Amino acid sequence: MRSKIEKLAQFIEESKKTVVMTGAGMDTESNIPDFRSQGGLWYQVDPTKVATVEALEGNYPLFHDFYTARIKNMENVKPHEGHYALAELEEKGYLKSIATQNISGLHAMAGNKNVYELHGNIRKIKCNDCGTRHSLEDFLDKKSCNKCGSHALRPDIVLFGELLPTDTWDRAIRDVENSDLFIVIGTSLQVSPVNQMPYIARGRTIYINMERARGYNFDLEIIGKAGEVLVGLKEVLSI
Repeated sequence: MRSKIEKLAQFIEESKKTVVMTGAGMDTESNIPDFRSQGGLWYQVDPTKVATVEALEGNYPLFHDFYTARIKNMENVKPHEGHYALAELEEKGYLKSIATQNISGLHAMAGNKNVYELHGNIRKIKCNDCGTRHSLEDFLDKKSCNKCGSHALRPDIVLFGELLPTDTWDRAIRDVENSDLFIVIGTSLQVSPVNQMPYIARGRTIYINMERARGYNFDLEIIGKAGEVLVGLKEVLSI
């Protein structure tokens, strides 16, 4: 693995515009708890039926309970060394931006400034009816919107049945298209439309994950934990 990390470091040093895309495998090393294991409450509930527009509009109490459990499970979750390594890469000018599928907000917590949260952020709350921003406490306390009076406050994330935020997606795609180096970390590339990003990239492409991705032809694949690879990369780059 060391030789591949050294090759990645060489690619980064040669690149003028490096963009990273991260998936769930990036966050698992932060020990995000399995929300379905808490007291068995969610064993009988299919998340794909709760994390939906239909549940938000038709069964808000269940929707609220589900996301309250998820939010509380993440209260003590912190970025790991790999997150901090990406933040240092950006600070040193090696990294232009990160596009992430994750809703944890851990990249921003670690210090990255230019992050495209393609699926939103579970820690940010808005009114479903008028879009007014609210505090996390407002949601947890089941408060109504202080602007329009709606009772449907929600995490600002993409639910099943919703499209990705257009502006965020467009800016991320523009960065990927213009990158010299595109690094995919911690995703099996099964979710559309994010799985099209490697095909859009015009420069070199790198894949870092615990298992290989099928159907892609990356210039370099590194099979291993995201945190270990990124810490090793930081060491090679001496940052």
